[in-house]
Formats: sequence, structure tokens, C-alpha cells
Amino acid sequence: MSTRILVVDDDPTVAEVVARYLERDGHQVDCVGDGAEALRRALADPPDLMVLDLMLPKVDGLQVCKKLRERWPVPVIMLTALGEEIDRVVGLETGADDYVTKPFSPRELALRVQSVLRRARGASVTGGSGVLRDADLVVDVGAHEVRLGDKEILLTAREFDLLAYLMRNPRQAFSRAALLDQVWGWSFGDSSTVTVHVRRLREKVEPDPTVPRRIVTVWGVGYRYEPLS
Repeated sequence: MSTRILVVDDDPTVAEVVARYLERDGHQVDCVGDGAEALRRALADPPDLMVLDLMLPKVDGLQVCKKLRERWPVPVIMLTALGEEIDRVVGLETGADDYVTKPFSPRELALRVQSVLRRARGASVTGGSGVLRDADLVVDVGAHEVRLGDKEILLTAREFDLLAYLMRNPRQAFSRAALLDQVWGWSFGDSSTVTVHVRRLREKVEPDPTVPRRIVTVWGVGYRYEPLS
């Protein structure tokens, strides 16, 4: 089955080029030019992935991502202008799985799409199956499901991979660069990506995110996972 991708950009030239490259890879692509229409389509019939520009008419990209995240864990790759680091960080905090800065190589974007889709389909760095347990936190890798007590926790593909990777390697400290390499598969990148994903994970799996007990900071190094059980 072909993958359905929704490209949201108010620049028709950018949308056309992106669509052409993604269609070459066998994806089915729809393009829309404003945030309101993107939300209407995505909520009515969620795509497999959304390529989302930050600056959009009617409803901006951040609001689109936020509202989408309230309903569905659809993978999102955000397009941001070069140098707008604060927007990239806010985008990741809102729930984006990845970002690409403009101007960008369409081929690079296509490769990022493939990477995010592989993880969303369960082809993650954590392995194909198994159940990870820590007190009331249960991560079913095969089912790609996370439960905290009797409540299911919705994670993005990147959040899931990061949590499972840390749980598979308890009490081992990892630098942000190491996590970028092992979880994202990037040999280089913005370390704030890791920082934001850790913050989002803490909000979902920690008893008190302001005083994390599971995903702890190792000052001068990065992070490690401390089991509660």
C-alpha cells in the first residue's frame, strides 16, 4: 500500500517540488495551502505523515500540530525558516517528529520522510518485539504501545524510540550527540531536538516532571534512565 502524505505549504512552488520528489518514492501526496484546510482534512482522514510549514495563513503550523496531536499521533515533519531556532524548538515541543530548515534539499526531505515513516511503522532502533516494564510503566515494543498504570500514553514515533532505547539501557548515561546518533540516526544535528523530546517524555511518564525520577539529567553528560522498580 502506498503511504498517504499531506504537504501543507502556502508556497505552491515549494509544495509542487516536495510532492514531486515524494511521489517518485511511491507515496500518494495531497497538497493544501492553509492551516485550516490542513486540519479539516487531517482530522477527517488522518494521513500517514504530514509535511507542515510553520508560517501558514488562517491557522499557523504550530496550532495545526498542536490540535492534531490532541487527536492523532500522526508523524509530522515541520518546515522552518533558516535561523529560526526558537521556532524549531517550539515546533518540537508541540509534537513535531522532525524538522527541515528552508532552503532545503528536496532529496534530504524525502530521506527524512522515509526515516520517520520507518519508525512510525515500528521499524525502530529498539528491536522488533518484547515488553519493557518499570513499575507501572509498560512499553510493548511489538505493539508500539505504552501504558502507565491503566492509562494508554500516546507517544510520537521519536518519543517511543527514545523511551524504549533508554529503558533497554538502564543506568547508562548518554550524551545528546550519542542519542541523536542512536535514536535519530543523525551523525550531526541540533542537540535541542533531544532536549525537547526528553522534556516531552518526562511530562508523559514521570510522576512529577519537574523532579524527574526515571529520565534523569547527568550534568555535563546528558541523560540516563533510572528504573523505579
